[in-house]
Amino acid sequence: MSRIGKTPIEIKAGVEVSIADSSIEIKGPKGTLTQSIPEGISVERDDETLQVIRENDLRETKALHGLVRSLINNMVTGVTDGYQKQLELVGVGYRAQSKGSNALELQLGFSHPVKYDAPDGITLDVPSQTEINISGIDKQVVGQVAADIRALKKPEPYKGKGIRYVGEHIIRKAGKTAK
Repeated sequence: MSRIGKTPIEIKAGVEVSIADSSIEIKGPKGTLTQSIPEGISVERDDETLQVIRENDLRETKALHGLVRSLINNMVTGVTDGYQKQLELVGVGYRAQSKGSNALELQLGFSHPVKYDAPDGITLDVPSQTEINISGIDKQVVGQVAADIRALKKPEPYKGKGIRYVGEHIIRKAGKTAK
């Protein structure tokens, strides 16, 4: 049986959970998230915990058991604490400028500025010209926005220029002259 799927999900204070036939809705101080529940998986609520239960031992149901539990746990964490990713721009002349709470204008060494509009529910913050903070309540969307911005100018291995996650290590290559 799935070790992840068996562990109960603790419902934090200020979180409301409503379970329908094939979906679960979680409301918290930061917002509301909804997730559909696949067939063969059910969610039961005890006093302050949620338990994800699989109805049979088919391969597909086993595979979804831990996934559904992780998705629901991420929803509970998202509506209470939220998620955040940090990016940094490395390179001469590389800079970011905020255009509202969910839009950016980036100078990335191209002949033109690059504009990026974030989806709803995502907040983009630029504390300095070389830092971008991405925050929101949905873990998947926050990670996807960070990956989309990073893909605009990936870090290259020779000089390390580009957009990278804070703390990401770029493996550097030697140039042509080195042997």
